[in-house]
Amino acid sequence: MFGAPMKDHARKMLLLGAGELGKEVVLEAQRLGVETIAVDRYEDAPAMQVAHRSYVIDMLDARKLQEVIEAENPDYIVPEIEAIATDALLELESRGYNIIPTAYATKLTMDREGIRRLASETLGLPTAAYEFADSLGELKQAVHKIGTPCVIKPIMSSSGKGQSVCRTEEDIEASWQQAMEEGRAQSQRVIVEELISFDSEITLLTVRSVSGTSFCPPIGHTQQGGDYMESWQPHVMKEEQIKESESIAKAVTDEIGGYGVFGVELFLTKDGVIFSEVSPRPHDTGMVTMATQELSEFALHVRAVLGLPIPEIELVSPGASRALKAGEASDDYHITGVDKALGVPNTQLRLFGKPEAKPGRRMGVVLAKGIDTDEARQRAEVAAGEMEIVPDVYARV
Repeated sequence: MFGAPMKDHARKMLLLGAGELGKEVVLEAQRLGVETIAVDRYEDAPAMQVAHRSYVIDMLDARKLQEVIEAENPDYIVPEIEAIATDALLELESRGYNIIPTAYATKLTMDREGIRRLASETLGLPTAAYEFADSLGELKQAVHKIGTPCVIKPIMSSSGKGQSVCRTEEDIEASWQQAMEEGRAQSQRVIVEELISFDSEITLLTVRSVSGTSFCPPIGHTQQGGDYMESWQPHVMKEEQIKESESIAKAVTDEIGGYGVFGVELFLTKDGVIFSEVSPRPHDTGMVTMATQELSEFALHVRAVLGLPIPEIELVSPGASRALKAGEASDDYHITGVDKALGVPNTQLRLFGKPEAKPGRRMGVVLAKGIDTDEARQRAEVAAGEMEIVPDVYARV
């Protein structure tokens, strides 16, 4: 049964995290008449600008989180970021609240330790060698055991924050400091990973719904400092690689459970497919699906969450996305070159409307179609190059 927002028969969805991905989820939910509430730690977050209502709270504060959820009493609680008081979600779920995909999934994937141990130790899936460390001294021991070069990450972060490649033992202290400064929550724990030599890395968007498990065509992507820079769909793969990737993704998402879109990240190597990470929500690299698929990852997520059937996932065109990032900090800015960017054939923009620019912060994304992914990537690169995020010098005084 579906009704109108703010009426007795409305379905109500509350998002914990109101960034650019949450904004697209809100828009897709509203297309089906769902009442939406956006929650985040800062005012005027992208999804707040389109939701019916919003709240600004520290989502690591269990009491404040519970107060908002109890006041709204939503039909669906959709975590969109990692920094959430997950124990509060477990307690709320035990009282009958519907956490998407589940409170267990949110807690498990909130930090890299839980999901890595699940994949490697419980499911026996191929992963990079890894160690954990709680201090600089333990980190030095872990790096010595894994060897250099290696990757050091906070167990909880997003968009590559706090992640670095440690190439020599002299880099260890700097990597530790970066992880401590940029990781989320008050955790000093880090993961040390073997640096995998891969041919390419992909995201396999995996959809769990009343229709079963289905997969979007694989998405290739490049990263810089652990943060996505561009993505394209489809990524060319051998049939055996596709089957192996789908097998790994299904094993992980079956274990996690619940309905929705899961972003499963994988490395394609000469020795096979290696599991990297999974997010129980739409993925930043999957923004390309707004140009390439009949139903974007956001539309698929909302349908799955609402318990609606998922049709065969159709690729309507090869395409690419490219992130638009800020170079300087400013609490007021403007973006130039939008007209020139949109003059590039078969190109779209999503400008997120974030209230502040910060160095490296993603402020928008270019979406492009092409005859093939090479053409689409080239168009996205040209369009992105036409734009500049210009800080207002007066706003910074």
